[in-house]
Amino acid sequence: MSSDTQQATRLLHEWSGGKKEAVDELMPLVYDQLRKLAGRYLSSDRPNHTLRATALVNEAYMRLVDADVSYRDRIHFYAVAARTLRYILVDHAKAKNREKRGGGADRIPLDEAMLVGPEMPRGLVELDDALKALALQDARKAEVIELFFFGGLTYEEVADALEISPATVHREMKLAKAWLHRELARTA
Repeated sequence: MSSDTQQATRLLHEWSGGKKEAVDELMPLVYDQLRKLAGRYLSSDRPNHTLRATALVNEAYMRLVDADVSYRDRIHFYAVAARTLRYILVDHAKAKNREKRGGGADRIPLDEAMLVGPEMPRGLVELDDALKALALQDARKAEVIELFFFGGLTYEEVADALEISPATVHREMKLAKAWLHRELARTA
């Protein structure tokens, strides 16, 4: 485990233990990774996106600081951060949709809807709805997708976060992608 990883985990424990100053030391350690995740999400979205990576990270930071969460480790923190980034993006997309289109959702071709992950060009709201439906059917499969694609975690990190084997992560990923493909095709 790297020095930064150990330091981040230590600071997360201190923060969760009530030491509010720990977050000031933690943010420089995790900011670059959060910025990369935010940039990846935004670059895969429409090119004229009004939300910028810095604003997305700042909003996520504010929500993470205000959250009443006891972080187990760095992986758990990034899992929560990924979910927070996803919610911010979905909320932003829904707000833009209400403003510009009177609440009507864009229809997207199946080929584009199937692009689950950072290269997904449109359909974040539809994907979010499908992930919520998947979570009702199988919460672990939805978590695997969220941690891997939205959290930027590796198979091994997802396995650690969910306390399952990397082989199970791979199997769950394949099944979840197939389920999402079917769900997105049905709603397209």
